[in-house]
Amino acid sequence: MKRLPPVLMGFVFLLLSSTEVWSLPPCPESGVWNNCLGTYTDSDGGIYVGEWKDGKTNGQGTYTHADGAKYVGEYKDGKGHGQGIYTQADGSKYVGEWKGGFQNGQGTFTFANGQKYVGEWKDGKQHGQGTLFYADGSVFLEGKFENGTFKSTESSKN
Repeated sequence: MKRLPPVLMGFVFLLLSSTEVWSLPPCPESGVWNNCLGTYTDSDGGIYVGEWKDGKTNGQGTYTHADGAKYVGEYKDGKGHGQGIYTQADGSKYVGEWKGGFQNGQGTFTFANGQKYVGEWKDGKQHGQGTLFYADGSVFLEGKFENGTFKSTESSKN
């Protein structure tokens, strides 16, 4: 029997684990949404589809902004928290860890032009060890970042 490649195995795992969402009942038409699956459109035209607990987005969900930007991932107490993917309207994308609605922990941000930052984040900013790559994959900067600013180099190109 052939084994599936690790990436394909991860995708299959995500598909199977996402069926948990479908086991929740639909949210009621009135009252506090708790332990249910619902769709909400806010006053700005953004749409959230996913799990709710105690009247807040909680669990797996997708929020699509009116401009087309989208967050797909885990929520806690109404904010992105856990693993998630945020794609901006221009095509830039962050894939990684979230805490309290901000990028926190390990993550990869790919710019619309193909450049990429891979490393640590804190409160939505590059913070800790990280590497900036050119669009061709070669290293531009590698080292320590603090609050979104490059601080020390391990290697760099001009």
